[in-house]
Amino acid sequence: MPPDYEIRANFDRETIVVYQAYPPAIATAAIQNQRFIEPFSFNRMTWIKPSFLWLMRRSNWAQKSGQEHILAVRITRSGWEHALLSGVLTSYDPLAHASKPQWADASAKATVQVQWDPERNLHGASLQYRSIQVGIGRQMIREYNEKWIVEINDLTPTVAKMRESLRRGDSQAAARHLPPEKPYPINTELGRHLLIA
Repeated sequence: MPPDYEIRANFDRETIVVYQAYPPAIATAAIQNQRFIEPFSFNRMTWIKPSFLWLMRRSNWAQKSGQEHILAVRITRSGWEHALLSGVLTSYDPLAHASKPQWADASAKATVQVQWDPERNLHGASLQYRSIQVGIGRQMIREYNEKWIVEINDLTPTVAKMRESLRRGDSQAAARHLPPEKPYPINTELGRHLLIA
């Protein structure tokens, strides 16, 4: 079984894939322009997740209102790691912060928030280990959009096929479309910062 805290992702030497769910207007514009444009909001935090199945559980396989389109956003690893290094955990943990006041101060100033949630399996059930999601604050969203994004792909048709396979009880057919996710390498300093052993 994977460690409690571990980043697992689809990545290569220079890029990593993160997933986001949006309504049609935002997703269609993003795919056409290969960048986010209005009606995407640059004034609120945007959450990126390297776990495909976590987002499937969150969006109910692209069936929740406002989450009907699933985007695979390939970004630079340098941008991703910059976000991680800037990140502050959404809740206090003595392993990552010297004191609760120190965490509260860092959290108030944070441009990036990091949260660990239970990972999910193909059927949406919670697993015993965690999955990371990273909230890019409005101070950094334009950098994310203009400098980190390499490619935006629409996974909505694939998600629909997987959803139909699961509806029929054919988990193997659905699993064939799962993106490859493997442990993402993290240096010791950054790992301690994020609770990764």
